[in-house]
Amino acid sequence: MTQDDGELDSLVRQRIRALRVAQGWSLDDLAARARLSPSTLSRIENGRRRLALDQLVTLARALDTSIDQLVETATEDVVGNPVHDAARRQMRWTVRADPGVTVIRQRVVDPPPDSPSRLRAHPGREWLVVLSGTVVLILGNHRFRVETNQSAEFPTMLPHAIGAVGGPAEVLGIFDRDARRGHQTREDVPEASRPPR
Repeated sequence: MTQDDGELDSLVRQRIRALRVAQGWSLDDLAARARLSPSTLSRIENGRRRLALDQLVTLARALDTSIDQLVETATEDVVGNPVHDAARRQMRWTVRADPGVTVIRQRVVDPPPDSPSRLRAHPGREWLVVLSGTVVLILGNHRFRVETNQSAEFPTMLPHAIGAVGGPAEVLGIFDRDARRGHQTREDVPEASRPPR
């Protein structure tokens, strides 16, 4: 076994214990779920017993995780940088673990639209938190005032729009793949993917 293998083995054992403790489970609790004896589980967590693949599969299921998550070691791409979009007054990040999710920080300066024709609807879900200021979220016929540190989550099939109230606001939004597509303009979409005019 190489040093890297030893580090991975130790990391997996630490994760098993940390996940067990995070669930509030004793050794007996997890052992029962994994159909192992508590002494076997204790020796696995403490490195006094070899961790077999079949045990790893059983423990991953019992901990409601995957083997991939138990053995993941990638730490090269921990820090990411935003894509700046000055025209929209926003920064955008992609979540590497789930490329369908986009995080956007946006400065909202315009008031809420006064015409229903300016509301948008599209597949997906959005979640947002107001970092500073106050916004009005319009969902269909309803208006919601969302203030600093408050959040909102909604299906984007409801016609919706947001606008600032009483001055600029900073909003952090999380969009699933469908919601992000719904907010793309023609300029955002690669030419090959654009529908014909």
